[in-house]
Amino acid sequence: MSHRALLLANRHARHGQERLPQAIDCLRKLGFQMIEESTEDPKRLPEVIRRYKDQVDLVIIGGGDGTLNAAVEGLVDTQLTLGILPLGTANDLARTLGIPDSLPEACEIIAKGQVQRIDLGWVNGKHFFNVASLGLSVQITQRLTKEAKRRWGVFAYAATALGVIWQSRPFRAEIRLKGESISVKTVQIAVGNGRYYGGGMTVTHDATIDDQRLDLYSLEIGHWWQMIALLPAMRSGEHTSLPDVRALHAKEIEVYTSKPLPINTDGEITTYTPAQFRVIPQALAVLVPK
Repeated sequence: MSHRALLLANRHARHGQERLPQAIDCLRKLGFQMIEESTEDPKRLPEVIRRYKDQVDLVIIGGGDGTLNAAVEGLVDTQLTLGILPLGTANDLARTLGIPDSLPEACEIIAKGQVQRIDLGWVNGKHFFNVASLGLSVQITQRLTKEAKRRWGVFAYAATALGVIWQSRPFRAEIRLKGESISVKTVQIAVGNGRYYGGGMTVTHDATIDDQRLDLYSLEIGHWWQMIALLPAMRSGEHTSLPDVRALHAKEIEVYTSKPLPINTDGEITTYTPAQFRVIPQALAVLVPK
C-alpha cells in the first residue's frame, strides 16, 4: 500500500506531548510521507480530511476517543482508511480493535496491519464508534476534567463516577425497537456499537464492532448504592444478565424522554433526545493487527 498519510495528532491528549515525537519518527522510518495538520479546533477536522482526500491514502489519528469522534464525519465522507495512534486516556476504540498502547507496535500495525471494515453507530445525524448514552454517563462526562484524566488516567473515570453516582436520579424514557414500545425508569441508557467505552467498561460480553447490531442496556436500579455493586460486572460486560439491567439488541432504536436530555457520543455531548439510533454496517476501513 502507498504510504502517503494525513496525520492529525492531538498534542493535548494525555500522552500527546511526550510520545508524539517518538511516533512520528517511527512512522517516517517505516516509509510514511506525512502531512501534519493541527487538531486545535476539533470541529474543523472533518473539513481538513475532506481537503486532503485526493492527496493521501490514509488518515492517521493520534489521540483518544474524543479526537477520533471529532474526525469521524470526514472519514465517512472520504472513505479514507484510518490508522490509530492511541495517545489518549481511555483509548477504547483502540482496545476494541486490539491495537496496543505501545506506539512502536501501533506504528507497525499502521504500516503492515490488515484492513478491517467496521460498523459505526449513528444518532440524530452524528456517527459514533463506541457508545452513545444518556443519564449517569453524561453527568460523569460533565464532571470529568482534562486535568483529572491527565493526572489519573483511566482511574479518573472510576473516581468521577463514584463522585456522581450518589447524586444520580432516575428518569423515565420510552424505548422503541422492532415494533415494540418499552417504558422504563432508569438512571442510564447506553447504546453501544463497539465493545469498550468509558475507560474499559464493556457494553455487553459478546459485543464486537462488526456484528451489525446495536447493544442497548438500561440501568433500572432503585437506589444509588446498587450501582456500586454493578461496577465490577460492567467491566466484563456481565451486567446485562443481572436483574436490574435491561439488555436489548437491534439495528434501529428510538429513545424518547419527557424533556430533552443530553446524549454523550464517545465521551462528547453532541445531541439530545428524542433520539433515533441506527447501526451503519461496514462503514469505515481501519488498520488492525493481522
